[in-house]
Amino acid sequence: MAGTGGGELKYEMAQNAYIKLVLHALKHKTSAVNGVLLGRTSPKNESLVQIEDSVPLFHNHLGLLPPLEISLIMIEEYYSARGLGVVGYFHANERFDDTELGNISKNIADHISRYFPQAAVLLITRSLKLYQKGKTAALLCRFVSYASMAF
Repeated sequence: MAGTGGGELKYEMAQNAYIKLVLHALKHKTSAVNGVLLGRTSPKNESLVQIEDSVPLFHNHLGLLPPLEISLIMIEEYYSARGLGVVGYFHANERFDDTELGNISKNIADHISRYFPQAAVLLITRSLKLYQKGKTAALLCRFVSYASMAF
């Protein structure tokens, strides 16, 4: 993934941030879930985005934008005082066989990338085919660079 300076863009996610988004998806396994990723660019390396926290938002249909806008304003206000900003978005579809990012999710990612160009989308894949019997199953996540998304 290309960074803003032309270098390779990398992401580090804190364990707490990952656990929150996974538990949100597991709790609402038959609903689409989403949330934002919070963090900052590494002071030592601008092509490294450090994801420190995640905030689950909704576990229902995403058709209403006013609640989303209010949520983003409140999150930004609260976390900016702690030195963190919105650096990405996570989403899990309600259908287990759906591994594509929907139009509303793409629009949310577009909005976030206007304020943070290195923004990433984390798509949580919940396909049962991806789990092997007898092994500990974890949700599979895929980072999608915003710049690489085809609209």
